[in-house]
Amino acid sequence: MLTQLFFFILLLVLLKIFAWGPLMNVMKQREDHIANEIDTAEKSRQDAERASKEAIEQLKQTRLEAQSIIDEAKKTGQKQEQDIVAFAKREAERIKESAREEIENEKEKAVRALQEQVATLSVQIASKVIEKEIDAQGQEKLISEYLKEVGDKR
Repeated sequence: MLTQLFFFILLLVLLKIFAWGPLMNVMKQREDHIANEIDTAEKSRQDAERASKEAIEQLKQTRLEAQSIIDEAKKTGQKQEQDIVAFAKREAERIKESAREEIENEKEKAVRALQEQVATLSVQIASKVIEKEIDAQGQEKLISEYLKEVGDKR
């Protein structure tokens, strides 16, 4: 039994020297490797979360900028619309005023032409009446013929 105890102890010492030490080293390396993998995975998860938050923040910023650009475009469009309407009103008023002036000028020309014609007609009628001394019925006939003649010339 002592021999067996001696060999058992010797076996334990040998196992401790040759098997237990290397086995514990392998276990320690494995434990370190797993710890490193967990740390790397945790770091990757944190990086992914940070990147996700940055992307969300950047998306919010982009949306705000887009909304700002849209609002600015709307304001610019409304201002252009008001400018165009104001210009159109001014232009319409200018055209109306020009037309009024032209109408007034044409009216004055027509009145002057009519006055000249009336004066000419009056002189011609008077000269014909003077040339022919005629009675009232003859005068009416002469005036109607002359008015008819003037109407045909127009």
